[in-house]
Amino acid sequence: MIYSMTGFAAQSLELGNASLHLELRSVNSRYLDLNFRVIDELRAAEPLLRELISAKLKRGKVECRLNLQTIETTPRDITVNAALLARLDAAQRTVRQQFSDARPLSVADLLRWPGMLADDSPGFEQLQPAIVELGCAALDELIATRQREGEKLAAVIRERTARMRELVAIAAPRMPAIVEEYRARLTQRLQEVLSSADEERIVQEVVLYAARIDVDEELSRLTAHLGEIDRILKTGGASGKRLDFLMQELNREANTLASKSPATDMTGVAMELKVQIEQIREQVQNLE
Repeated sequence: MIYSMTGFAAQSLELGNASLHLELRSVNSRYLDLNFRVIDELRAAEPLLRELISAKLKRGKVECRLNLQTIETTPRDITVNAALLARLDAAQRTVRQQFSDARPLSVADLLRWPGMLADDSPGFEQLQPAIVELGCAALDELIATRQREGEKLAAVIRERTARMRELVAIAAPRMPAIVEEYRARLTQRLQEVLSSADEERIVQEVVLYAARIDVDEELSRLTAHLGEIDRILKTGGASGKRLDFLMQELNREANTLASKSPATDMTGVAMELKVQIEQIREQVQNLE
């Protein structure tokens, strides 16, 4: 399969009084570029998600967002950590014995103290299996969207390569006719200037002209590159970089064809080839 680098996936998982939500957004990039937006409580999940994504994707700029939302269905009991409160009280008395003017801890200070209030929300260790499950589901969805987009791009590329084959088929048989047209014009000019035509001189000029405008090699390479594009599309997988390289080679041959062009119609063929190549290149930039 051919995969695009553009895609989106969103998955949620209900976990009792909490909801875990994961989003994956993917756009074009030369390499695999991962960016994470994870709440502080789940920051430890980043290496885990990075490993999951890297195992499935080869290219693309991927943004991963992970959130945990608590669902308050019933009023929660507030439980104070009595042991911690006693230790803070003892510490406070010790300090105030040395510094009698020290300000005592307020109720707000005590309630904000780390670990003072019991928290029954799930921790990372409890959530890790759920995060793995959610990550796998989101990745499957993302890959499916990238695959659907890739199939559409591949279809567009095949349409363009089919048109390029038609253009090559138009150009190939024109060369003998162009050489013969040149022979006729050269003979006419020599007769007008010299009132005669030196057949040996005409043959020499025609041979030199045919060698100068010969594009058989360029047309053969164009055909070979188009065949390689079909093979890559059929093979599938990570193909964007290979296809991008072939676009450079196709463009090189089209430029040479244009520079050697001996007739207006051949110039038109070369120009349309370049247009088709550029249109394919735009699609290739989106492929993994």
